Amino acid sequence: MMNFTQLVLASHNAGKLKELQAMLGASVQLRSIGEFSSIEPEETGLSFVENAILKARNAARISGLPALADDSGLAVDFLGGAPGIYSARYADGQGDAANNAKLLDAMKDVPEAERGAQFVCVLALVRHADDPLPILCEGLWHGRILQAASGEHGFGYDPLFWVPSRDCSSAELSPSEKNLISHRARAMDLLRQRLGLI
Repeated sequence: MMNFTQLVLASHNAGKLKELQAMLGASVQLRSIGEFSSIEPEETGLSFVENAILKARNAARISGLPALADDSGLAVDFLGGAPGIYSARYADGQGDAANNAKLLDAMKDVPEAERGAQFVCVLALVRHADDPLPILCEGLWHGRILQAASGEHGFGYDPLFWVPSRDCSSAELSPSEKNLISHRARAMDLLRQRLGLI
């Protein structure tokens, strides 16, 4: 068991900070990299794992604290895993609505049986910037891509992601319910086990 009282999160996203802090619990304080720097590292990796490690090392180097990074996105089977690591900038950085429109267009003639997809989350934790043994925890959340957006909650591709076990889209789940079953929740459960918080 590793004992951390503070971790720096390699993200400027306040929503992600709040979500991950709620999942981690009160025994570990999660601080934003925004307290230390406003610069985002270039994500040059070709996988969720590579980008998560890159972001965690950068945050540890800047803050001097152990660092946690999350790299996540949507992998659509029919599209060979795309948009994958490019999920947030699928439509050239024009935002969620443009990303969703591009995905619907790419999938417009795809039959129901071939619309499988998964949200992916990789969490990387490093004790220091040059840690040779990062802790890696992966969470997958399987579903399929809808023909049209549905639901008001969440962000990103949530309105297009059908959750079979709940018979609704991810955007129709309450935030608290999503936090129990999502890809990020699954990765965080593994991390909490590794840190002895469960």
